[in-house]
Amino acid sequence: MLDVASIRKDFPIYNKGNSPLIYLDSASTTQKPQSVIDTITSYYDSYTANIHRALYTIGEKATDEYEKVREKVKLFLNVPDTHSIIFTRGTTESINLVSHAWGTKFLDEKNNVIVSEMEHHSNLVPWQMVTEQTGASLKFIPLADDGTLNLKELDSYFSPNTKLMSLVHQSNVFGTVNPIKSLIAKAKSVGAITMIDGAQAVPHSKVDITQLNCDFYAFSGHKMTGPTGVGVLIGRTDLLEEMDPFMGGGEMIDVVTMEKSTWNQVPWKFEAGTPNIAQVIGLGAAIDYLISVGLEKIHSHEKELLDYGLDVLAQNKDIILFGHPENRGAVIPFIVENVHPHDLAKFLDTDGICIRAGHHCAQPIMNRLGVTATARASFYLYNSKEDIDRLAESIEKTARIFA
Repeated sequence: MLDVASIRKDFPIYNKGNSPLIYLDSASTTQKPQSVIDTITSYYDSYTANIHRALYTIGEKATDEYEKVREKVKLFLNVPDTHSIIFTRGTTESINLVSHAWGTKFLDEKNNVIVSEMEHHSNLVPWQMVTEQTGASLKFIPLADDGTLNLKELDSYFSPNTKLMSLVHQSNVFGTVNPIKSLIAKAKSVGAITMIDGAQAVPHSKVDITQLNCDFYAFSGHKMTGPTGVGVLIGRTDLLEEMDPFMGGGEMIDVVTMEKSTWNQVPWKFEAGTPNIAQVIGLGAAIDYLISVGLEKIHSHEKELLDYGLDVLAQNKDIILFGHPENRGAVIPFIVENVHPHDLAKFLDTDGICIRAGHHCAQPIMNRLGVTATARASFYLYNSKEDIDRLAESIEKTARIFA
């Protein structure tokens, strides 16, 4: 286990002297260490300037610090080429970029796109929109009862008409870690392009883009101790060069006349306008922080918390746990009998406990489970077994009140 008391000293929210905070919603967004906050503040109070266009000192520093983060992402995820790393506002924008800039250009009525019943809305709605626009069809890998994908008839989902597969690496509802490498290989065997939603995977375990051999991979900064409003899309450089720009404006151009324009090289072709400079620089600090703690240590710590949490919550007869995938991240979806998840979340909040309640941007999963919402506890490097004990105690107290 990590030394949680020491870890929490890095996070100012835990050192405010207020009532105890038990934050169990890191699958939604994570708390931020002081090093990330200081890095963002340093940009704003020491070298605020636009990038790629200023010839003065602070502008050059801003550009250097921004571009250094591309190199950090490259090393962090073993990306072959920094030119394939595009900064976006998050995973949602990254997937929309691919669905529009690639999908509208290369999909037609003869093609199909494969997603799964496990997807976050961000990896479902964009493909619904683009297939409707292009006439392509949408196919679904179904969800099994245990919270894993039903892969028993995998061959039936893929055909020579499959143009793209877009799947989640780790589920935000069940924590299921999908066998993404073998699924990518299967998609490629029929000539399909692959898009992977890595928002829940990158913060919690080591991801190697070269080994996965996917065509596109996306993740978000705010789920890995970084700032909100920043994400990364990693794409195969040759595919990015074939794609049209996602947005038009400054920086993404080469030559502009009144009649027509030509485009900048990738990745800048997809970074129109003034980007989220401070947030990108803050993402670099978040990567530094996670490396300093160690992804392997974080993963082991979360595994122990997950096992402990499942054991503790299973002892309460009023709690129904959903899904039991063998390979999963530290996420537990559940309901408490006779207590609506929204009511549960509000009552837990009176004890300083923060959980998620709702459909988790995954309504098809809720439909599959036969519920409108669940509660969800998710753990990260700053959580402890004591947090789980407090959660269990507060759930029992709330259940007694509603009984």
